[in-house]
Amino acid sequence: MSSEKENLKIKIIDALQTVYDPEIPVSVYELGLIYDIDISKENDVNITMTLTTPHCPEAQSIPEKIADTVLLVNGVREVKVQITWEPPWDQDKMTEAAKLELGLI
Repeated sequence: MSSEKENLKIKIIDALQTVYDPEIPVSVYELGLIYDIDISKENDVNITMTLTTPHCPEAQSIPEKIADTVLLVNGVREVKVQITWEPPWDQDKMTEAAKLELGLI
């Protein structure tokens, strides 16, 4: 990945750090809900993510919030967010900071 794409990815991750699961006081990125960030040569961004549970009451709003937030990153042309359930989310996907914030360590 070129340094330009790497810099854009860092900005996207920074933006994702501002999107929180409404039920958990931790960003979707720190929770480990973001599985992949793919940036095309045209700077279209495809995000593959999951939710903490298939029955998440915010299943519609979280991906929309992610797309809206990433679209504001300078240089991003288009954003698509895809939900996947494989592999299923578990607490091992959380960052150490998220686990600490939630009192899990």
